[in-house]
Amino acid sequence: MSSHRTQPLDLGGTGVRALAVFAAVVAVIAAVLAWRARPEVEPVGSAPAPAPAYSISPTPTPLVVAVSGKVRRPGLVRVPPGARVADAIAAAGGALPGTDLSTVNLARRVVDGELIVVGGPAPAGVAAGSGTAAPVNLNTASAEQLQTLPGVGPVLAQRIIAYREQHGGFSSVSELRQVSGIGEARYDELKDRVTV
Repeated sequence: MSSHRTQPLDLGGTGVRALAVFAAVVAVIAAVLAWRARPEVEPVGSAPAPAPAYSISPTPTPLVVAVSGKVRRPGLVRVPPGARVADAIAAAGGALPGTDLSTVNLARRVVDGELIVVGGPAPAGVAAGSGTAAPVNLNTASAEQLQTLPGVGPVLAQRIIAYREQHGGFSSVSELRQVSGIGEARYDELKDRVTV
C-alpha cells in the first residue's frame, strides 16, 4: 500500500498579495451592499414626512345644448360650463356659408338643455335666430315646449302639466314654486322665461 501525501500549495509572494487584494475588494463590495440594504431609521423626535397632498378636482359636467337651423351638424352638442353661443355653434360644425349671424348673440352664455336656432324659423317658445327663449305660457305650453326651458326635462315638464290640470291653470308665475322639483334657485332661473 502506497501512501500519497498532498503537497501544500505554494502561492509565492505575488500570489499572496493578489489573494489579499481580492479579499479586500470582496470585503469592500460586501460592506457597500450591506450599507445600502440597511433599514432607514428616523431620528428620535423627528416628525414623519408628510404624505403628498393630491388635489382631486371634480370634472365639470358638460352642458348639453340643441343646435338647429343652418349649421353643418344640427343636433345635440356638449360644451363646457361657461360656454357661449358661439362655442355651441362651433361644436355643431359652424354656421353654413351665407348664414346671417348678425341677429344671434354669439357672446351669450348657454344654459343646459336650451335650443339655439341659427338662421331659420324657431319652434314655438324660442325666438328665431337669437337662441334666446321667448316666454313660455305655463297654461298652454306642451311638454316639448316646456322642455325648451333651462333645467326642465320630461319629468319636470309632466309635473308642471299635472299641476296645471289639477289646479285649473296657473294664476301667476310665482305659483310655479308650488310644483314639486322647483325650488327657489330653479324658480329664479325660470321666472323671466315663463308667462301665464
